[in-house]
Amino acid sequence: MSRTAHFALHRLFPQRLACEEAGEKSLFDPPDAAWVGAMVPKRWARRAVTRNAIRRQIYAVCTELDPPLPAGAHLVRLRAAFAPRQFPSACSDALKRAVRAELRELLAPYGRLG
Repeated sequence: MSRTAHFALHRLFPQRLACEEAGEKSLFDPPDAAWVGAMVPKRWARRAVTRNAIRRQIYAVCTELDPPLPAGAHLVRLRAAFAPRQFPSACSDALKRAVRAELRELLAPYGRLG
């Protein structure tokens, strides 16, 4: 797990599970490609506009990675609120830039951002 001031990255890599060897299907099996999920709780981003903007930034930054994320399931989770006094607008350019900068910091070990 990687962390920044506002985000956490959780990862689950594909692996052979004991239940698969017994012929059973596992409940969650990450694909052979990278799967990215975004979790933006209402607790940390009250307005739906803000939650959606943060989610869009997460997906955009993950698609810009070169090389892409390794195969497996990756979940980017918002773990703290951005200061409402600093970003009073629900979806401002300043908020998007701050989110994008922190996501770049979070994902820097996994690939170069263009």
